[in-house]
Amino acid sequence: MKEVYLTNSPKETEAVGMELADTLTRLAPHGALIAMEGEMGVGKTAFVRGFTAALGIKGAKSPTYTIVNEYCGAHAVFHFDMYRIEDEEDLYAIGFEDYLAREGYIFIEWSENVKGALPSPHVTLSITRTDDACGRRIEIRGLDAIAR
Repeated sequence: MKEVYLTNSPKETEAVGMELADTLTRLAPHGALIAMEGEMGVGKTAFVRGFTAALGIKGAKSPTYTIVNEYCGAHAVFHFDMYRIEDEEDLYAIGFEDYLAREGYIFIEWSENVKGALPSPHVTLSITRTDDACGRRIEIRGLDAIAR
């Protein structure tokens, strides 16, 4: 798997998510934490939608109002939105540590808000806009640490 991808549509972003699913189910078959970085509307949920689709799960949606969406398929996926989480106390109030103890893939949107509470190793996924209105740059770091 490459470290940097350039995409030009949500479907292409989803395809990179599918590729990460294939990679992680081989490297970390019991689960991994994926810390997502990127501004609002940049495609974080599209990426997760591709990842879950590769696991046979359809219809992944943004957890903006629910804070966490749980998906069950070939593997469990827990998709968090930490946008409204202000500190570690809020994090533990939602039972975050219970999710860390479960097997599955944990995606954390707005991971910058809980950086100090993220266990190592984890994958960092950064999505930024390019000069093209629909273009995205997706950078994936930390797969080497997950593979150990």
